[in-house]
Amino acid sequence: MQTATPTPDLQITGPQITALDHTLLALADPTRRAILQRLCDQGGEARVTDLALPFAMSLNAVSKHIRLLERADLVRRRKQGREHLLRFNPAPLTQAERWIAERKAMWEGRLDRLGAFLAATAEPATPESTAPESTEDQTKTGDER
Repeated sequence: MQTATPTPDLQITGPQITALDHTLLALADPTRRAILQRLCDQGGEARVTDLALPFAMSLNAVSKHIRLLERADLVRRRKQGREHLLRFNPAPLTQAERWIAERKAMWEGRLDRLGAFLAATAEPATPESTAPESTEDQTKTGDER
């Protein structure tokens, strides 16, 4: 029995990749996306308690989601007295969009080159192989042919 060899862990380094990882992780959860949507819909700042109202979870649970959004820099917080006000920061989305667009362009280029290669190396169809069988041949069984 052959055992699979383990693949080495990818080494992710650098502040841009780390920021991208945080952004994608934050966007992976529907609750966090809903929090961002509520912030965008309100068009400015919102109190943490106001953002937490529609969610069927504790304020503490919503606060944990907000901390992940803050770590990704998608949400910025400021204190005004005892209240914590949050606002949406779109910059990390722009960075993620750029990263996705670069990967999309790379894969489209690769697939275009593959398509061109396959088209160039495909055997041309001969007239005999593309001609339909005659009616007489179609009525014969495999043994009679």
